[in-house]
Amino acid sequence: MQVHTLFEGTYSVDATKKFVPFDSTIHNFKDRPASLFINVQPFLVELKNDLILFDTGLGFSDEQGELILHKNIRNAGFDPTDVTKVLMSHLHYDHSGGMIHECGNDKVELSFPDAEYIINRGEWETAFSSTSSSYHTDIFEHLQRNAQMKFVEGNGNLDETIAYQFTGAHCPNHQVFLLTEGNQKVFFGGDVLPEPEELVKNFIAKYDFDGRKAMELRKEFGKRATEENWECLFYHGKSAATGFVDAVEGGFRIR
Repeated sequence: MQVHTLFEGTYSVDATKKFVPFDSTIHNFKDRPASLFINVQPFLVELKNDLILFDTGLGFSDEQGELILHKNIRNAGFDPTDVTKVLMSHLHYDHSGGMIHECGNDKVELSFPDAEYIINRGEWETAFSSTSSSYHTDIFEHLQRNAQMKFVEGNGNLDETIAYQFTGAHCPNHQVFLLTEGNQKVFFGGDVLPEPEELVKNFIAKYDFDGRKAMELRKEFGKRATEENWECLFYHGKSAATGFVDAVEGGFRIR
């Protein structure tokens, strides 16, 4: 099992929930007051029988019109058509924008036409009923017409390698995934465990639907990651994109 980080960039987000590219070498933090600065990095995981994509980023394109996510997949040595499963933790825009590719001239294509999109059923229904600007229904309408989709609920297994677990916490229908192949275990915590610091520092995050539950889940995942030697993938991580977890007095550390 091989993990590839598909770093899409650093962005600032303010109350408008618009994601604006941020480059610390040319931009100044002070020019974007009341903004949250985040990294966006989907992950590609090579399994014996599957090529897995964890979440799909913002779906931004470069100056040539190529989807940044596609470019990163090619840089990792694969073609986007090689992706067999797209595992979605939830459908907020910064995680789901790359499910489609806006090619210009009002042309839209499915980013991974040969892949199966795995989505929590409750999250899919929420995406259409919610008034939150975090959900872009135009993406989901295109997906509904064109994609291979599999809806899951609760906890379960797609096969002997891929397990999913319902968490809620960050949003009401968030889910996480654990891949197991031989002695290797890879955990994707989506936005319940988006950064290493959320394991190291024990706190309730204001951006979570249920911050206390998310905090308790991080403790649970940290304990299991230590005991079972999980490699954790941090979708918004700045200090580290991936890492293993050690238990220390009072909490955890990432190596």
